[in-house]
Amino acid sequence: MTAEIRDIGIDVKAPSGECTDPNCPFHGSLSVRGQTIDGVVATVKMNKTVVVERNYLKYQKKYERYEKRSNRYTAHAPSCLGLKAGDRVTIMECRPIAKTVSFVVVEKKE
Repeated sequence: MTAEIRDIGIDVKAPSGECTDPNCPFHGSLSVRGQTIDGVVATVKMNKTVVVERNYLKYQKKYERYEKRSNRYTAHAPSCLGLKAGDRVTIMECRPIAKTVSFVVVEKKE
């Protein structure tokens, strides 16, 4: 029995696995909106949740150079993606799923 894969409205590759997670944007009913962020999975220690880290450069006008900065986002990880630490992913904003979780992983980049 193959599960129906929903079109989530953005151009990402659908996962090859299947899941029964109601908070999966492809197999459940979770809608996505707002920001799209690329990052690297830092930890996978929580249940169905990963920490995604994004590194970027910010220009400092006074010193005429760039400084390194990073942000960490907690994101829901559907089981159909099979994530592990070090994977490059795309996360997208959704409704709040938990106290700190307002993003969901929508693509695992190979």
